[in-house]
Amino acid sequence: MQCFIGIDLGSTTTKAVVMDENLQVLGRGITNSRSNYDTAAKVSKQEALIDTRLTLFRRALADVPGAAGQVDAILADLERNFRHIQFLEQFDDLEATCIGNISGPRFEGIAGAVRDVLEETFRRLRDRSAGLFAPGARRKSDFFRDLAGADFMQVGEAVSKDAGLPFELVLNLYDKSIIEVENRPPAGEMEAKFLRALEAGTMDATTIAAPVQAALAIPLEETYVVGTGYGRVRLPFPKEHIRSEILCHGLGAHMMYPGTRTVLDIGGQDTKGIQVDAQGIVENFQMNDRCAAGCGRYLGYIADEMNMGLHELGPLAMASTKQVRINSTCTVFAGAELRDRLALGEKREDILAGLHRAIILRAMSILSRAGGVKDQFTFTGGVAKNEAAVRELRKLIAENYGDVQINIDPESIYTGALGGATFAARAALN
Repeated sequence: MQCFIGIDLGSTTTKAVVMDENLQVLGRGITNSRSNYDTAAKVSKQEALIDTRLTLFRRALADVPGAAGQVDAILADLERNFRHIQFLEQFDDLEATCIGNISGPRFEGIAGAVRDVLEETFRRLRDRSAGLFAPGARRKSDFFRDLAGADFMQVGEAVSKDAGLPFELVLNLYDKSIIEVENRPPAGEMEAKFLRALEAGTMDATTIAAPVQAALAIPLEETYVVGTGYGRVRLPFPKEHIRSEILCHGLGAHMMYPGTRTVLDIGGQDTKGIQVDAQGIVENFQMNDRCAAGCGRYLGYIADEMNMGLHELGPLAMASTKQVRINSTCTVFAGAELRDRLALGEKREDILAGLHRAIILRAMSILSRAGGVKDQFTFTGGVAKNEAAVRELRKLIAENYGDVQINIDPESIYTGALGGATFAARAALN
């Protein structure tokens, strides 16, 4: 099977999309971006190919009488087992790397004791790992770094204390080793892991084994790959395989919603206002890429200041009863203004509502310079998942442009990669 792949290397996350020769999306993948951009590109592509296999499994199971009405449950079970196998492989790599990094004067005379602490810590965490992938388990993140470190502080500190060793030694080893491990793509053949996941499943393997194996036997040919995004110049691709993020976001939005004429993308590092024609070709654009003000990084900074998770900002802002006027979206001054507002007795939810409005006001200014908002309007990027940002956007568009259709796709974070995959298909098929 011919596969056309787009990779969008962003400042915070790297996304990949796999498309077939009929321009149908087969799979999507995402990973946290790293200083090692080669690895980020490889991991996101690998994740998209894993998702592609799951799509092929779904197609194969659709015609199996014994799987009728159970396809979603079968695939969920298969993916959970696959992810657990993949996690344990990386977890073993992390343990071996931590132990391998026990060296130098700091460990003289205690290397054996530190090794014992690490082995016991990892043993306990490994025993807990099945719970992360149990049916119905809720994980705050699917990135290996976050999963591996979720309980490390608690368990590692307890084991270190029992052994009479300073936890700082163990934690420093972990911090050094996790960087090394996450900069290595998960090892092992994808197909072999899926077969192991099939054997470990709770579903009747005799019913689904043949179609799953048939789907695994379909070769996935990487026919053409296009890279884009904030870090595209660092991608290990020839120049002809690189496209600007403006072009890819414009075309990607058109592929999701063919009636799109205006696109707003708020990513981790920049904000883009784009005008496209009926074919998804960019006619005009404006971009804020010199400052993190009003972007995902800005929201991340606010979350850190408030000691909250980034995903908690939107829901809390939605609970506001009044809106506080925020004078600056500059990241440098945001912390000071935030602390001043809290000191004056303003509620956190009201402050956050004001912050979200300030962010969208800045985005509206960029859209205005790009030519305004035309029907249809498509909102993309990670911030499009923030319900408070969406609420303010809807208000401001209605106030300034009237009744405009606003499109927000649940998979909008993949817009740039989707555009890249489309460019890849066009380059190979035309």
